[in-house]
Amino acid sequence: MQKQCSHTKVIIPLYFPGDATLVMTNLLLNDTGRYRCEVVDGLEDRSTSVYLELRGVVFPYQHPGGHYHLSFLGAQQACEEQDSTLATFTQLFQSWKEGLNWCNAGWLADGTVQYPITRPRVPCGGRGLAPGVRSYGRRHSLHLHRYDVFCFSSSLRGKVHYLQPPHKMNLTEAQQACQEDGAEVAKVGQLYAAWKLKGLDHCDAGWLADGSVRYPITKPRRNCGPSEPGVHSFGFPPPQHKHGVYCYKSSSSVGSVENMQSLIE
Repeated sequence: MQKQCSHTKVIIPLYFPGDATLVMTNLLLNDTGRYRCEVVDGLEDRSTSVYLELRGVVFPYQHPGGHYHLSFLGAQQACEEQDSTLATFTQLFQSWKEGLNWCNAGWLADGTVQYPITRPRVPCGGRGLAPGVRSYGRRHSLHLHRYDVFCFSSSLRGKVHYLQPPHKMNLTEAQQACQEDGAEVAKVGQLYAAWKLKGLDHCDAGWLADGSVRYPITKPRRNCGPSEPGVHSFGFPPPQHKHGVYCYKSSSSVGSVENMQSLIE
């Protein structure tokens, strides 16, 4: 299927007849797909197509109330709230090949419900089945069926960092601490992107914007949870519990700080 991007496209003529460059700006997460470019030049019209794939990370997400609470529309909204979009099957399959192993079924962008298994086991379809991406098929009642969701987050437009004042904080205090630091509490998609694309590695658990507590590990080690790299979760503890916090600063905020520092120097 050919897609048409709604964002700015600029055709820049090059040195040879029929050559051109297609420039696409302000891409969104759901702009992955095949695009067709046509150069009109009298009788010498030419066209070609290219597949655009955004680099990013697929992550499983559940409702704060527990597993299997999300309709398809609820799943879409949940991903958007975490600075991400519904993952496609291609994205989930690639993540499975890279080692994503998750037992709970989740929505994908095409309305199917699937889950990736690299280590077959009894609670996840049984040991007798081969590893793979297992499918419940397309759910015809997108409003009635409830599952988790697989979201896709691409490159960050800012920076995620761990913030811990002298004492750990409840959720309200964590939100205030990020604001005082010129930032906001990071979203789940932002933390996953920082872990996958920026190599963020921190053993301390911290609040995120959805009320969950998580921490990113790229180099597993003693006293830092499971032996696999990943974003590890403590779920959704009561908001009065005390933790650090992961804050997110947008690119404009980071750039302003760097410019100020250069002026001071």
